[in-house]
Amino acid sequence: MLAKLLTPVLMRTGSANVLGSASARLIRNLSSSSPPKLRRSMKSLAAVPNPLPATFLRGGTSKGIYIRQEHLPSDRAEWAPIFLGIMGSPDPEHGRQLNGMGGGVSSLSKVCVVGPPTDALHAQGIDVEYTFCQVGIRDANLDYTGNCGNLSSMIGVFAVDEGICKPQVSPDRPEIGVVRAFNTNTSKRVDTSFPVSAEDGSTPILDLPQVTIAGVPGLASRIDLHFVSPAGARTGKLLPTGGPIDTLTVDFEGKTHLIQASLVDATNPSIFVLTRDVASMLSASGSPQINFGDSHIEECIEAIRQSGACAMGLDPGARAQPKIAALEAPASHSEHPRIIAHAFSMGVLHKAIPMTLGLCLGVAARIEGTLPWQIASSASGSQQLRDEVPGPDRCDDQYAASDLVRIRHPSGDVDVGAEFGRDGRVMSAKVVRTGRRLMKGAVWW
Repeated sequence: MLAKLLTPVLMRTGSANVLGSASARLIRNLSSSSPPKLRRSMKSLAAVPNPLPATFLRGGTSKGIYIRQEHLPSDRAEWAPIFLGIMGSPDPEHGRQLNGMGGGVSSLSKVCVVGPPTDALHAQGIDVEYTFCQVGIRDANLDYTGNCGNLSSMIGVFAVDEGICKPQVSPDRPEIGVVRAFNTNTSKRVDTSFPVSAEDGSTPILDLPQVTIAGVPGLASRIDLHFVSPAGARTGKLLPTGGPIDTLTVDFEGKTHLIQASLVDATNPSIFVLTRDVASMLSASGSPQINFGDSHIEECIEAIRQSGACAMGLDPGARAQPKIAALEAPASHSEHPRIIAHAFSMGVLHKAIPMTLGLCLGVAARIEGTLPWQIASSASGSQQLRDEVPGPDRCDDQYAASDLVRIRHPSGDVDVGAEFGRDGRVMSAKVVRTGRRLMKGAVWW
């Protein structure tokens, strides 16, 4: 058994090849050959094996370690040395995490802990529950204050692979499986749907040439990600301050600045500011032509983020939440994207966009008066967006309107959507992702 644990099993599936019956059987065999099931969680850190059974997966534009809850101590405070050791943190001098599985950027320093739902959640139709952890890179900080949209897209796949649950399959669409997950960070439901094998009706198929996403090469199976009732994930309110725009007081480089911001909490709390307003803090000319990768810009953005966090009633010292993005309209209204966004995560410019931030931006673009709404209205035509605003005369069921907003980020474009009820409540936020199994085995901590 020890030798079995010490030998990681690599699973590679080319994105251009359709997963056949033999590969599907391999995945099932790997799942069935996992270490014996333990109780719901270990009693103490001393009982945790080293190496630890784990799976390495790509979800969207992030990669992370997925661990079964039963393999960890019941006390979350004892997870710290395990997660830090796995990721190779802290790495204060180099910030590369070469001593672990991390990749030196926030999108590659993540852990998901997955387990069966509580009896109460199971009674509500939940198939699996999970906790997300953002692991610090240069420091030893573990942040549980928010969720990760990208890694959420693979929770259902991991749960099915591990035998934690079976996907729900509709007779009308037997080729698609659905898993309903409960995120403990935000106490919100997150549903994923993905192709399943025709042979057994449950094994997730990830390498069908269906869709591509910005930032990831090649085609892969489509994974639909739905955040159900995402408003108020942390603060309890869609607009934590009660209004679509706030004026923040920001102290930066010995001066006090006033800057407009939209503070929105959907999937995760987020702060949206205009690129030109950030530029005006940095230059008397107010030119919007700024280099977002410059450390000076990052310091300015972080000062704004901390002020926004205070306004939302959140801890400004928690670097993972809220996230922040600087927005601008496309140069020409003929361009397809409605909003151009430069997002920052853990104080650093994101190479794409954190998906919970992107989903929140999609919701915010539908809320009249917010900065994202103003940009989207300008890009698409104010009358068109006004016609899409939910109203009691729009439809007869619980969903009044569904609209996709195309966001351009440094790696390309992403379409995010929001469904609003007739009463104006956010029913769901949605996005299409892809994922890939990278490795299943054991990891040293």
